[in-house]
Amino acid sequence: MNKAVAIEVRGVSKTFRLPHERYSSLKQNALHMFTKRNYTKFKALNDISFDVHEGEFFGIVGRNGSGKSTLLKILAGIYVPSTGKVKINGALSPFIELGVGFNPELSARDNVFLNGAILGLTRVQITEKFEDIIHFAELEEFVDQKLKNFSSGMQVRLAFSIAIQAQADILLIDEVLAVGDSSFQKKCFDVFRRLKKEGRTIVFVTHDMANVMEFCDRVLVIHDSKALALTGPDQAADIYNQLNAKDALQEIHAQNVNKRWGSGEIKIKEATFRDRAGKANTYFKTGESFEVTLELGHIKRVASGLMVGLAFHEADGTHIAGPNSGKMNISSRVKRVTYHIDKLPFVDGNYVMTVAVYDSTGKRTYDFIEKGFPFSVSGNARSYGITTLFGTWDTQ
Repeated sequence: MNKAVAIEVRGVSKTFRLPHERYSSLKQNALHMFTKRNYTKFKALNDISFDVHEGEFFGIVGRNGSGKSTLLKILAGIYVPSTGKVKINGALSPFIELGVGFNPELSARDNVFLNGAILGLTRVQITEKFEDIIHFAELEEFVDQKLKNFSSGMQVRLAFSIAIQAQADILLIDEVLAVGDSSFQKKCFDVFRRLKKEGRTIVFVTHDMANVMEFCDRVLVIHDSKALALTGPDQAADIYNQLNAKDALQEIHAQNVNKRWGSGEIKIKEATFRDRAGKANTYFKTGESFEVTLELGHIKRVASGLMVGLAFHEADGTHIAGPNSGKMNISSRVKRVTYHIDKLPFVDGNYVMTVAVYDSTGKRTYDFIEKGFPFSVSGNARSYGITTLFGTWDTQ
């Protein structure tokens, strides 16, 4: 049986007019009152359409500047779309800018009543929930202190504790859990699990793919103001990681260009990474097959055999592994050498490879390209360390 639709978005676009000249004071605005101002149009969203079903935990992901926060503000009614329509079927509570309406000169107690009223709660409702709000925020000792003396984390805890009291069918959440310590974040996620069990609809904007894979039922991926994909959480995380990897690898490559030396009798013409399908790629998954093929060019004939060495580094330069072909007798005439890994053990991250070709003794370097070949790996976002061991657990 199909679930009812909680949110309907049809052909939504949003264009902002950005002035070339910015006047920061009343005097400047008065002086230029009759001056024609020039604007640049910026399209933050371009023809976005999707539905969110009742009781669904719906994720929205995208790189910075992709338009996801603009979309959330349109859903919240903060922005009006330039074109398109949004229909909200139910009471809505946005957790977009927690603490909006707080007065730093008032105590935590007074701000609970002030902020609760903004969220539509009556004074009686706030009074009934007051102790729970303060306890959840862990602020019992500070309830009568002025808010201006609170740390940012304390203020966020208080704001979130108030916000979850709103009796809304639909919750809009924009990375509010990126702040606060891990203990408080765990409490927040426990609340979301409860709300989901209660059948609340949650729209969640985040950069944390571990949370996407754990909580979301479906995910909208936005890129350059357009809907790139509407898919399951694992696939969405994969797409998002690839988008991030592309620019990161370009930056790594730019940082390491021209780090090359050697005698030159033999040159490394090309180094190609290939995925499990045998296709050239720079994006891989932990546990899948991985190989790199070196194409060699012979400038001068050499008498002895070859030894090929690789070195894998994390993006920050940390050396992970350095395999070489020292135990093989590679002819000096070969044109292609391939190194294969059945199960790539690297965890989530960006990496870079060094490649070298020596004579058979390893004393003469024919060609050495330092950190010239970047690639990216996506795996279990909750893995820790540098590599995965592929071990298994057993109990008796």
